[in-house]
Amino acid sequence: MDLEGAVVIVTGSATGLGAAVAQRLAGKGARVVINYTKSEAEANATAQACQELGADTLLCRADVSDDGDCRRMVSAAVERFGRLDGLVNNAAQSIIVPHADLEALSGDDFMRIFAVNVVGPYQMIRAAAPHMKKQGKGAVVNISSVSGMTGSGSSIAYAVSKGALNTMTLSLARALAPEIRVNAVCPGVMQTRWWREGLGEEGYQAFIQRYADAAPLQTAGTPEAVAEPVVWLLEGADQVTGETIMVDAGSHLGGAPRR
Repeated sequence: MDLEGAVVIVTGSATGLGAAVAQRLAGKGARVVINYTKSEAEANATAQACQELGADTLLCRADVSDDGDCRRMVSAAVERFGRLDGLVNNAAQSIIVPHADLEALSGDDFMRIFAVNVVGPYQMIRAAAPHMKKQGKGAVVNISSVSGMTGSGSSIAYAVSKGALNTMTLSLARALAPEIRVNAVCPGVMQTRWWREGLGEEGYQAFIQRYADAAPLQTAGTPEAVAEPVVWLLEGADQVTGETIMVDAGSHLGGAPRR
């Protein structure tokens, strides 16, 4: 895919990895749809950063767990730009719950997390696919997690949702070929505001250090570092579909701390 002039929706792109992906795409000449649910100020800041890189942007407040919102976001992108080339399903939800504390995780927790992490990407792909097929080419990157491979992560519900997303990536790669490629990136722990707010500053610093010490590459990820393979799957991977690429400093090889 030639990203110069391409149109890409990045869900959950106000902060963190989504914002980093949006800015990386903008720097390559893509037109970017920036999506948020609550973080309006941060979304505006991301849009401004993309515009400073020369990109035409569209800001869209939408909840991916709502099918109507998904269809509205895709329609707005096509109406504004006349096409849709790529979709990055980054929006996600979790809570921090120790895995051994089964009573701390409710059925409602599972439903909320699955609504955003699994149903949301499905609804976004369903809304986007007809437009990509009509033009004969498109690419989807689902932001999963190494948790979906290892059963680790912020909560059991989160890990299971990412395992489901990995399986859905395989299913849709088959179903949408040959016009649309569908792949997933599985980050490990990233240095983000979400972890800092969830653990508190002292707990966050200790957790990141433990993770880096245990990972074979001796580092914890950053949104900017993980954005690189995400953009590559859109731009430079025309023969790749149905893959789940772990971007976790090797933590899946063993030894990284598990919450």
